Amino acid sequence: MFGNLQKNDRLLMIFFIIMVLAGPIILAPFGAGYPDLLQRFAIFGIFAIGFNILFGLTGYLSFGHAAFLGVGSYSAVWMFKLLTMNVVPALLLSVAVAGVFALLIGYVSLRRSGIYFSILTLAFAQMSYNLAYSVLTPITNGETGLQLNLNDPRILDAADTSGSIPSTNFFGLAMNSTAKFDVLGMTFQFNVGFYFCALILIGAFYLALRIFRSPFGLMLRAIKTNQNRLNYTGLNTRPYTLAAFVISGMYAGLAGGLMAITDPLAGAERMQWTASGEVVLMTILGGAGTMMGPVLGAGFIKYFENIFSKINDNVLHAWFSILPDGLENLLVGILHFFVGKGWHLTLGIVFMLVVIFLPGGLVDGATRIMKRIMNRGKADSASAKSAAE
Repeated sequence: MFGNLQKNDRLLMIFFIIMVLAGPIILAPFGAGYPDLLQRFAIFGIFAIGFNILFGLTGYLSFGHAAFLGVGSYSAVWMFKLLTMNVVPALLLSVAVAGVFALLIGYVSLRRSGIYFSILTLAFAQMSYNLAYSVLTPITNGETGLQLNLNDPRILDAADTSGSIPSTNFFGLAMNSTAKFDVLGMTFQFNVGFYFCALILIGAFYLALRIFRSPFGLMLRAIKTNQNRLNYTGLNTRPYTLAAFVISGMYAGLAGGLMAITDPLAGAERMQWTASGEVVLMTILGGAGTMMGPVLGAGFIKYFENIFSKINDNVLHAWFSILPDGLENLLVGILHFFVGKGWHLTLGIVFMLVVIFLPGGLVDGATRIMKRIMNRGKADSASAKSAAE
């Protein structure tokens, strides 16, 4: 698997695999080790990796990628309703339908570039949202969302006699099954659904890494650098940009299918412009054009949304209970606006600081810190050597 990768890429891939598979252990002390949140980390990591191929590598900013996320979810749920609860056919259909949908939208949108391309993708996404919400209700079930029912045919599955809707599974291995272990006073949960999503995340990361390092990826970098100059040489860049758009859309469809696997429900809200904007924030916050950045940004935002947002005044009072009452109430009164329902304010401030001081994202900040530590270590060793002489 790693034979054709350069040494740095192999180390990056090994580091990524370790961090993803050890996620339940690493994130447990931070309150993020439970399966539902870990699955969101993996799914939105895939979503952001695919978006990074279009935006970070090719330089095309799409405001409508949530359309492919929603199409992937609807496709997966329909597969569960009509054919089987096995997740493999659902994922294959999600990727295929999202790819065809991306091909159609990309063919039209890529006739323009810059802000005009972004507005076109946003328009297509909003049209998709309104179609799913009101026009195509026989297919999408409108505002209620597409759900599983006991009377669904499920041709390949045996008739269910338990009176309950069966769970999604991977050849009999239920996605919602969880094993729990108590170690050093902490409970670690190992969920099948998370590890299934984690393995797909690793595969998606590896595929993106190969794309970044391939001649196709070099062409996409050239398009981002100066597309007009490439056109002047007589090279037709549209097939490359369309291929990047379709690949990115298929990543989004895969993420949408995984969302339906972990929660067999598809709603039009997954196509809203806010979902498209969220993946843009993830990519920029982590570092557009980097490999680890989008995954890091996705985890950062989902942590804020699911953990940081749960911090309320009672939690703050418990944190500052050792302080005098006046100082405690003052700090709680100030922080009240930045946590709980105000978590968007904190995220906005963090995003603003990253854009101003770390335009390369969080990965850029981590790289700067590592370089500074290494340079300081080299300086210390050089001074020690000169002193010894």
